[in-house]
Amino acid sequence: MAGFDFDRPYERCGTGSLKWDFAVERGKPEGVLPLWVADMDFPSPPCVTETIHRMADHGIFSYAEAKDDYFQAVAGWFSRRFGWEPKAEWLVKTPGVVFALAMAVRAATEPGDAVLLQTPVYYPFHEVIRDNGRRLVSSELILRDGRYFIDFDDFERTIVENHVKLFLLCSPHNPIGRVWTAEELREMARICLKHSVTVISDEIHCDFAFPEHPHTILLQAAPELQEQVIICTAPSKTFNMAGLQISNNWIPGEALRAKFKKAIDGCGYSQLNAVGLQACKAAYLGGEAWFEECRAYLRGNLDFFRDFLRERLPKLRLIEPDGTYFAWVDCSGLGLGQEALNELVIRRANLWLDAGHIFGERSGQFQRFVLATSRATLRQALEQLEAAVKAMAEA
Repeated sequence: MAGFDFDRPYERCGTGSLKWDFAVERGKPEGVLPLWVADMDFPSPPCVTETIHRMADHGIFSYAEAKDDYFQAVAGWFSRRFGWEPKAEWLVKTPGVVFALAMAVRAATEPGDAVLLQTPVYYPFHEVIRDNGRRLVSSELILRDGRYFIDFDDFERTIVENHVKLFLLCSPHNPIGRVWTAEELREMARICLKHSVTVISDEIHCDFAFPEHPHTILLQAAPELQEQVIICTAPSKTFNMAGLQISNNWIPGEALRAKFKKAIDGCGYSQLNAVGLQACKAAYLGGEAWFEECRAYLRGNLDFFRDFLRERLPKLRLIEPDGTYFAWVDCSGLGLGQEALNELVIRRANLWLDAGHIFGERSGQFQRFVLATSRATLRQALEQLEAAVKAMAEA
């Protein structure tokens, strides 16, 4: 690539990396090759690292807050890239989107209330519902001809039959890689508005939508939902800075915003990570060129992954994504049960992936690969998997 070297493998072991240093603690073999957690094996943009260096040189890391220039930086990104103009009073910052989801569950529901998911879906969605004493209900996404669709009749029926109070929307969807169309978003919003369901839209992967599948922010598709919606965004995936603990949540409705803030106050949380605030501002102001090259490299990884499966692992089927840096792979062609499949991946191929069943009980034949790594690492992982599949076939 012209300015940034994404091909270079970086040594991450010994850095306290959750992805690279905690296999044994997470029940995996020592030395397993990780393609599981959704972070990237690339340094953050130079504008971010330069900002952190300046802060380190200053040497004072006390309580911090954000002024209007922070809002301008974040809002400017969404204006330039999505044509969306959020307002400053809508912004409520949290140390991460999953934290925001948990606060939304507390703010918009009571213990025992039903909260709706579309499974298979990012597994912390399940956890923030159950861990807060709410009742998880699901409308299963329909896989047809290699693509997932929403069953809107089931979606509405599930809401009505369970008296659903809150819907956690994943947009773009993790792990399947769907970027919902404006029409799909409007129909979900129409149903939720009809039945007074609050919607939390996790849009953390919005920047990774492919140009042919443009991302639509939920409020753009359905502005009429603004009194009962929270839009969750963050720089963490876009610029590989999840450990800096910052997310930006947009809540137009005054009553819902007040409840959300009260839930945060009840946790005893106030000022955010001082470094994260400055790094976020720097990333949105100066990281665009880096991100464009990064996204192009990741698209190349997807092309490499698809070609490898077609040519050398034909029994595995990629569910073609509209965006994100995930590969959601149907492994049912191997003819293995869920436990045998996980054994093949972990013990024989020596890979650490996310097994499909953690995203939804009907997805035990799937595995999620994170493609945000060097091409060399991705090739090594696929070759290990190929060798394991061949050895199994010959046994």
